[in-house]
Amino acid sequence: MPSPGTALPPDVSEPGTVPLSVLDLSPIPSGRPASSALHDTVALAEAAESFGYRRFWLAEHHNIGSVASSAPMVMIATVAAATSTIRVGSGGIMLPNHAPLAVAESFRVLEGLHPGRIDLGLGRAPGTDQLTAYALRRGRVDPDEFPQQLAELLAYVDGFPDDHPFAPLRAIPDDVPLPPLWILGSSLYGGQAAAAFGTGFAFAGHFGSADPAEAVAGYRQRFEPSSRLATPQVILGVAAIVAPTEERAEALALANDLSMVRLMQNRPGPVPTPEEAAAHPWTEQERALAAQRRRFMSVGTPEQVHADLERRRREADADELVVTTQVHDLGERISSYELLAKAYAATAPPA
Repeated sequence: MPSPGTALPPDVSEPGTVPLSVLDLSPIPSGRPASSALHDTVALAEAAESFGYRRFWLAEHHNIGSVASSAPMVMIATVAAATSTIRVGSGGIMLPNHAPLAVAESFRVLEGLHPGRIDLGLGRAPGTDQLTAYALRRGRVDPDEFPQQLAELLAYVDGFPDDHPFAPLRAIPDDVPLPPLWILGSSLYGGQAAAAFGTGFAFAGHFGSADPAEAVAGYRQRFEPSSRLATPQVILGVAAIVAPTEERAEALALANDLSMVRLMQNRPGPVPTPEEAAAHPWTEQERALAAQRRRFMSVGTPEQVHADLERRRREADADELVVTTQVHDLGERISSYELLAKAYAATAPPA
């Protein structure tokens, strides 16, 4: 029996609506065990499903003291089991860290357990420093090998040429498709790769070095239809913090600023509380670093953040937004997503 190919992703655009999704890094809050962040992620996923979010994506990072998202495949399985309708996937699997066969097998297992609910987002960076990357792979990580790695991953499902040494190998279970594919990128390269392979494209607008509009335009112009996807589809990653008042949103954002500054100074640690951030003796250099990162974030009341995110989405020509929110308190993080969902629902035209 021929192996099923890659599942087709559902349309990301619906008339009059903008799909919202979640990108979660399992941020570690100060004063609590790192493992508590994993339980927070599950609770956030359950809440996001109830708010109507389309997807819940889990990131992959290693050896970073501020985030616990080191095993996305484990977390995808856990989140999918705790929810029933929201799509769950990787944002993303850092392909240089994994054997392509292992990724194909793992995501077919996930698709078999949760049919029609899994997404496979792939990145070309290791998601960590080079020493950690070496420990993960026991060798040098070369991002330039991403096309070959992705082609190999797909061939475990679509089939290798008869003379290929891996031709006898199959990604089991082979009676389910590989989940829909999304290539992630923070530069122009990701869009070019997604266009060439005919996959969806997710641009990291919350930290990307390239202009999102340029990256998306290049992807749409170069897109080659495939058995996986007939027309280009774009998700824009954004960072947002929403609160009932501007003052509280700014206090929450200042704590995120401090967390990002520490990461940029190569001394990452747990996400501080707003009180810790307010009491921090900020240097001029730290304020400059914070301002540099803040330009990627939308902060404010629901109406203010909705307007800013829509500006970002329109400028990038994106079909969907995937939102990441780094807040110390789980309750306030959940509230931020709820307020944002309500703001979008309030502006949607009547059904």
